[in-house]
Amino acid sequence: MEMQKQFVESVRLYFKEEGEAWLQKLPGLITYCEEKWALQLKTPFFLSINYVAPAVREDGTELVVKISLPGGGFLDEWEALHLFNGEGMASLVEVDQEHRILLIEKLTPGYTLAELEDDEEACRIAAHVLKKLHHPAPENTRLPTTKAREDNLKAILSKNPNGLGPISKETLEQASRMFTCLHETSRDLRLLHGDFHHYNVLASRKDEWTAIDPKGLIGEREYDLIQFLLNKLPEEGKLPVIEKRVEIFTEELKLNKERLLLWGFCHTVLAASWTVDDHGSYDQSFFEVIEVFEKLLLLKGS
Repeated sequence: MEMQKQFVESVRLYFKEEGEAWLQKLPGLITYCEEKWALQLKTPFFLSINYVAPAVREDGTELVVKISLPGGGFLDEWEALHLFNGEGMASLVEVDQEHRILLIEKLTPGYTLAELEDDEEACRIAAHVLKKLHHPAPENTRLPTTKAREDNLKAILSKNPNGLGPISKETLEQASRMFTCLHETSRDLRLLHGDFHHYNVLASRKDEWTAIDPKGLIGEREYDLIQFLLNKLPEEGKLPVIEKRVEIFTEELKLNKERLLLWGFCHTVLAASWTVDDHGSYDQSFFEVIEVFEKLLLLKGS
């Protein structure tokens, strides 16, 4: 079985021996899916760290099969799909907890929001989808809160007290303090997607759009916008693009602009930190957006 090179490298990089063992089991898991649910898996989508492929049942029903790596991510996604219950989100069809397999509704025609050329239209569509997703936070849930993201940044700072890659010690410390302040003043917690961006919003029917691949997170609505703000940016002139997106989302979703920018700074520092590898490489775009949020906060305060 030939697998995508980048997929294999990512699994080995992030999951080490456990990932290698899972890769060895993957062909058998694919066969297991086909036999258990009487379906045929097709060529997989572009893969990151889970195996995701379209499939067709014997009766012609089209589905998406997702075979997840070991870890808590599978359980979080399963619960998030259950809680969203198909409202603005692709529906969960079947689950096999033991083997960490999800069968999910296949969206047609399935092209992503990233394919729209009009960025302002894409933002308004995204806002419409989020209106369907952001239910009040459930009382009893295993889903993490955004406090887990703060804890993650504090762990990064503890491990890298002098800074990480291009991110200075002062920037890490400032983002950590800001995270704490935001959590101490958080109100109106909601069920969030947790990884909401252009590539996780698909065309599902004429004039309809639906989210996929929720991470599952509890927090303020403003936090769920940040990953969208970080994606599909031009190489030059990022500030006016993000500024316009913030304006649209604030208006469409009745958000607190200051908190949106503050969460934006915190999460962007964290997201940029995640991309720094042992060789010093990092996501240049994410790093540049840290300064964008700093400038927008100064403009907001002036």
